[in-house]
Amino acid sequence: MEIATAIAKKIRFIGGGLRFCKAMGVELKERGITQVSINMTDYTRTHLYQAMEMVRYEARRYGVNIVGSEIIGLVPMAALVDTASYYLGLEGFSPNQVLENQIYGS
Repeated sequence: MEIATAIAKKIRFIGGGLRFCKAMGVELKERGITQVSINMTDYTRTHLYQAMEMVRYEARRYGVNIVGSEIIGLVPMAALVDTASYYLGLEGFSPNQVLENQIYGS
């Protein structure tokens, strides 16, 4: 719990971390792990992948592994497309290439 809380303090804006990012350490007793719970308040100005990469960096500094991530609640498709584009290293990618955007006219 101590490490998750320390990581959360480093990444949240109030602690000198990412703008539009709130975070706290949370213990998941039923799974026997702790997590860094993050609330992104403006994904267009601080991207999901930026928060994930900062958590990865801080976790490495403490010598701990990230076992996964999850999204609770709703998330804008644009935030996921942006993150997928980053991690896949897509060059010249446009949201117009997302099938659902063409079907639903988004």
